[in-house]
Amino acid sequence: MTIGRLAEITGVPASAIRYWERHGLLPEPERVSGQRRYPPEAAERITVLRKCQQAGLTLVEIGEFQREQPQRQAMIRAKIGEIEQRMVDLEHAHQLLTHALRCGEEDIVRCPRFREQMAAWETADPAP
Repeated sequence: MTIGRLAEITGVPASAIRYWERHGLLPEPERVSGQRRYPPEAAERITVLRKCQQAGLTLVEIGEFQREQPQRQAMIRAKIGEIEQRMVDLEHAHQLLTHALRCGEEDIVRCPRFREQMAAWETADPAP
């Protein structure tokens, strides 16, 4: 299929497809009369690339993700650690905002419950 058709099927602009090719994230397609021709599997690979981006992987990490298993293990472990920390941070943000909605204190920083929660977060979080 042509790059235009691939772009239409995947919802990804042709410019992004060419960019991913230049950076080795997509294999070079065959050329017929100078025109790129993609196999049906290219759409599936683009779907995986989009999901990786949505999961927060950088282009470099996506490149690592596509390597053989031993080479990608360290990147995957590091990314899982980052995601777990983000989950903790999001839970703290949720608690803070939920408390702020209900708190009657003029200045939330002076609220005893808020201060207790902040102290609990500091003792629970490992030092960077």
